[in-house]
Amino acid sequence: MSRQALEGKLAVVAGFEDPTAELEQYPTPADVAAHVVHLADLRGDVADRTVVDLGAGTGMFALGAALRGAGRVVGVELDRGALDVAAQNERRVGARTPIHWVNGDATRPPLARDRFDGPVTVLMNPPFGAQSGNEHADRAFLATAAELADVSYSVHNAGSQSFVESFVDDEGGDVTDAFRATLTLDRQFDHQTSERRDIDADVFRIEWQ
Repeated sequence: MSRQALEGKLAVVAGFEDPTAELEQYPTPADVAAHVVHLADLRGDVADRTVVDLGAGTGMFALGAALRGAGRVVGVELDRGALDVAAQNERRVGARTPIHWVNGDATRPPLARDRFDGPVTVLMNPPFGAQSGNEHADRAFLATAAELADVSYSVHNAGSQSFVESFVDDEGGDVTDAFRATLTLDRQFDHQTSERRDIDADVFRIEWQ
């Protein structure tokens, strides 16, 4: 499946029905998810591997991996309502690989590395930590990726490269790729003043030891 075809499949994925600002529940746009999954697959990090989507939301990355032929897909999400939508989205897109949806905290997932056979890839769009009191929320997600994954792809607020590289270096990992992405998001919360806005983000591929 081409990147364009994958984006078309993911374009029908429904977003959050009742998003929570404190959890920074913004959907991952289909074009960004398709681009990340496509690159991951080209690098050999999707097909026939276990892929874990941390903070899966309504399932965008998990669904993309399933459509591109991952061997096993697990989506971990704290919000039960979001997982219900994710399960509906799975039926909507007709994913090739069944997805195991897990209701749990992605920073304390009920998963262990030794439960998976073979290499594990984590795909995630963690909270940016933009809400007061939630600064560096993405740090805990990176820590989980370091425990679970051989390689991870993650989306972070623009300007996060120094922080991510420092954290990964402390964990003995290596940032192999970094590129800019634009998240085009529709208005979801009362405090937002525009109907649509673009958010600059950085995407990282990390190899963990």
